[in-house]
Amino acid sequence: MIQDRTGSIDALVPRGLISSNVKDIEHSEVNKEGLCSLHIRWEKGKISSIESLELLHNQHLKLLLPRLVEPHTHIDKAFTWLKAPNLAGTYSEALAVNLREHNTRTLNNILQSVDNSLNLALRNGIRSIRSHIDIFGSSAENTWESLLEVRSKWSALIDLQMVALAPLSFWNNERGHHLASKCASFNGLLGGVIVPPFKNKEVEDELRQMLTLAEDKGCGVDLHIDESEIYPAAGLRILLKILDQMKLNIPITCSHISSLGLLRINQIKYIADQLARHQVNVIALPLTNAWLLGRKPFSTPIIRPIAPISQLQYAGVKVAIGGDNVKDSWFPLGDLDPLSLMGFCLPLTQLAPWHRLGLSPFTTSAAKVLNLSWDGIIRPGSPADFILLDAISWSEALAKPPQREVLIAGEWLGDQKITK
Repeated sequence: MIQDRTGSIDALVPRGLISSNVKDIEHSEVNKEGLCSLHIRWEKGKISSIESLELLHNQHLKLLLPRLVEPHTHIDKAFTWLKAPNLAGTYSEALAVNLREHNTRTLNNILQSVDNSLNLALRNGIRSIRSHIDIFGSSAENTWESLLEVRSKWSALIDLQMVALAPLSFWNNERGHHLASKCASFNGLLGGVIVPPFKNKEVEDELRQMLTLAEDKGCGVDLHIDESEIYPAAGLRILLKILDQMKLNIPITCSHISSLGLLRINQIKYIADQLARHQVNVIALPLTNAWLLGRKPFSTPIIRPIAPISQLQYAGVKVAIGGDNVKDSWFPLGDLDPLSLMGFCLPLTQLAPWHRLGLSPFTTSAAKVLNLSWDGIIRPGSPADFILLDAISWSEALAKPPQREVLIAGEWLGDQKITK
């Protein structure tokens, strides 16, 4: 469907996303928002040359970004809010509604949610998605097989990674072992939920067995962990205890870790250092967590449980930021738009994209957490995969989701829609 093409463009590109090996890049003019003026040319779907530009008076270039990454979402239940709303806005009610909604799902419902999600993500400029897929009930394996077919069909346009999201105990039975083998065959990941209150010894035993299984099968692990405002970092402490005792060669990702931000500064630093030492990746999900957590009747939350992103980054942890839910019981908003996510996160996390560490959770770090072949750095030989925004500055790009054009393997995306 997408064919290799040759072309070129003049655009503004964030300095932090340009390879230092690009000729004369150190002499490029950089504006106050950290944007460089470049002429980029591509041939056969890959960048062939990059040159600095000297802007003429009153010349306005558009902002160009690599196609972006959604490191954590749930496309199997996207767009179910109207059918299963969580009007209370609490974590406990979200879970209860999620389980009720799951009992009414059909395979066709799931495939429609996935189809709508992937088409929306494509239009918004996403090149890779990691989605957690609920594993409940007797039909879970059939759903998994159908989503593998979807994954294959979309592979030229969007890289879809799937995490089998199940209770930790699921991985300690025959069905869990069977599904883990399937995950290993297509680079899937094992998922689980560690949210207090829980029995420490029981969780420790189940998590140890899950990690042993993942290591045996060669599967990565992505955990929903410490998405809570109680018992700060209780799940992380158990994980780190196990990692101190086991030697693992599989990638481990901790999603959420919201309650870590409630600890004292020295405690956060200690745990961040331990996560870095064990090379554990983190995916922060500030929008859903800001909506669900820290609620008290008749009270606006002043202290919010949120992953301490900057502290983790400075400790050397790779941190990505994801949108998480899309109009389901966990979050009534969300639209698989990385620019909208960046705009929301600007005031919530105080991460600014004109700083390298403010941009990396949506670009380079997100690509590394998902172990993608391209890190998002623009250099000769990298894919001609871009989003061209109808904006001349970061401020304009993030004030509201801008119009955009999407370039995939050197060809501008048209109006086609992919169907299941």
